[in-house]
Amino acid sequence: MNLAWKDIRRQGLRFVLTGLGLGLLFSVVLAMGGIYRGMVADATMLVDAAGADLWVVQRDTRGPFAERSTVPRALEDRLRVVDGVASAESFTYATIQRGDATNAVRLGVVGLSWPMNRGEHLGLVAGRPLEAAHRELIADRALGLALGERVPLGDDVYEVVGLTTGFVSSGGDGLAFVTERDADAILGWTAPESRRLAGGQRAEVLPSAVLVTLLPGEHAEDVKARLGAWPDVTVWTADEQRGLLLHGVIDKARQQIGLFRVLLSIVSAIIVALILYNMTVAKSHEIALVKLMGGRTRVVVGMILQQALLLGAIGYGMAIAIGSVAFEHFPRRVVITPVELGGLAVLVVAISVVSSIAGIVRALRIPPTLVLAG
Repeated sequence: MNLAWKDIRRQGLRFVLTGLGLGLLFSVVLAMGGIYRGMVADATMLVDAAGADLWVVQRDTRGPFAERSTVPRALEDRLRVVDGVASAESFTYATIQRGDATNAVRLGVVGLSWPMNRGEHLGLVAGRPLEAAHRELIADRALGLALGERVPLGDDVYEVVGLTTGFVSSGGDGLAFVTERDADAILGWTAPESRRLAGGQRAEVLPSAVLVTLLPGEHAEDVKARLGAWPDVTVWTADEQRGLLLHGVIDKARQQIGLFRVLLSIVSAIIVALILYNMTVAKSHEIALVKLMGGRTRVVVGMILQQALLLGAIGYGMAIAIGSVAFEHFPRRVVITPVELGGLAVLVVAISVVSSIAGIVRALRIPPTLVLAG
C-alpha cells in the first residue's frame, strides 16, 4: 500500500493544489537567491565591461560606486607616463533624477572618454556606438527609451543612438552612456536662475576615477605598488573594486535576503509538517490495517517519507515552472543558475525529510486495534 499514490488516486486535485501551494513558497525561496545573484550581476557588470586593470580614485575612498570620489583632470595624463601603463581614461559616473514628483525618472550617467571610448565594448543589442562628440546617448533598455528617441538632459537634447541590456546601477536604475564632456554638462547642470546668481558660471564636474589598462605582461599589483606613493590617490585592482561592491554596497541586501530565505524555509517546513500530519490522521484506518497485517515499522515510516518526498518534488517542479514565467517580469533582474536550482533541490529534500517526522510520529502512535474499533 502506497499512501502517496492512494492520495493521488482518491484526492488528486487536493494533492496537486497542495503541491502548488508548496511550489509558490519554494518559488519565493528561489526568487530570493535569484534576486541576490541579479544584484551581484548588476553591481559588477560595469566594472567587468570597463575592462580596466586598475581603478585610480580619490585618496582614501572606495571608488565611484561606493561613495563620492573626484580626481583632477590632469591625473589622466600623469598616469599615461607611468611604466607599465598602456592607457588611462577618465571615468565619470553619477545617478540623477529628472521629471516631477509624479513622473520621476532615475538614471545613472556614465561619461565615456571620447574619442578613445565610443561604447563599442558595451555589447550593443541595437543601434551603434557614439559617433559624435555631443548630444548622442547609448541607453540601457531598462530606461524604456527607443532608438532615435530624443531625451532632454540639462540644456541639450540627446538622441538615443544605441541600446544595451543589463547595464544598471546597484540600485536597479538603468545607465545612460554619453561622452565625458556631455556627462559634465548633464551632471553640472543648474537652473538658469541659479547660474545667473552665480555670475553665469556652471559647476565644474570632475571625473570620478581614472581607469588604467596595463601593457601585456605587467602585473596589476606591481603597478599598484608604484602608484602607492602618490599622496592624492588610492588604487584598486579590478578584483578589489568588484569585492568592494559585493561586500560593501550590496552586503546589507545580501544579509536581508539571506534572513528572508531562512524564515521562508522555516515556514515551508512547518507547513509541510502540518500537511503531512493531517494526511496521516486522515489515513489512520489504513495505517492501523497495515500494522494489523504485520507490517513492520520501517514500512510505515517509508510510506510517510515517500509521501513527503513526492509532495516536495511536486512543489519543486511547480517552483521552477512558476519562476520560468514570473521572474522575467520582476522589476529587478533575477538570475537563476544551476547552483540555485541544486541548492533549492537540497533544501526541498531536507524540508521534506524533517517535516515527515511529525507524520511519522503520529503514524507510529496509531494502534492496530483501531481497525477493530471501526
